[in-house]
Amino acid sequence: MNKAVISGDIVASTSLPDIGRSRLENDLLQVITILSEEKLILFGRIIKGDYIECVVSNPEDALRVLLIFKCYVKSIAGEMNLEDSSPRIKLFKIYGIKLAIGYGGLSRFDPEKGIIDGEAIYLSGRKINELSTFGKQRISLKNSLFFVSAYSQLNMQFEALFSLLDVLLNKATARQCEVVYYKLLGMKEDQIVQKMNVSQPVINQHSSGAGWNAIELAVNYYSQTIKQQSS
Repeated sequence: MNKAVISGDIVASTSLPDIGRSRLENDLLQVITILSEEKLILFGRIIKGDYIECVVSNPEDALRVLLIFKCYVKSIAGEMNLEDSSPRIKLFKIYGIKLAIGYGGLSRFDPEKGIIDGEAIYLSGRKINELSTFGKQRISLKNSLFFVSAYSQLNMQFEALFSLLDVLLNKATARQCEVVYYKLLGMKEDQIVQKMNVSQPVINQHSSGAGWNAIELAVNYYSQTIKQQSS
């Protein structure tokens, strides 16, 4: 049975101040806890403070989980008040994190021992690693969201979808990404109003500005396509 594994790497993390890197790690651990409590992931971990690996509970939910990570990192990137205007800091502000879904088998998976082994994690990890040069992020980064599997037709179906989501979210503001993050977790707008302490019209404005309707359609399309593939 195929599984979905997500690998992720914070963009230009070595250029961030220590306090920023520490906050990112702590906050991402909290997101992993939330995703575990919501039964969206079976296992998740942070490696060396800036690299994510997680096994998604149901493969059809993998895009939703990937976008939760993406939107969360983008939302806190806007709160860091990074005054450095270097090219690498600009990359972090725009992309936040690069993420890949690996869809395939897992020959060994033991959460208690921290073992994730097999095609799915090889695919996602290899995709993330090929975007780096000698351990450092490239100065130019065209895309940050990827789907990789052994199914060429499936890869082709999702390539354009992930590229369009990339464009939407890379242009989105931190507040817009925060709204999308809460919506992806299943929160209603009145709950988000209380969470963010802003008015309903402001939430609607952020939601529309981020392209929530298109994002929701993309998540549903991905879910249905994976379900059909595995049936």
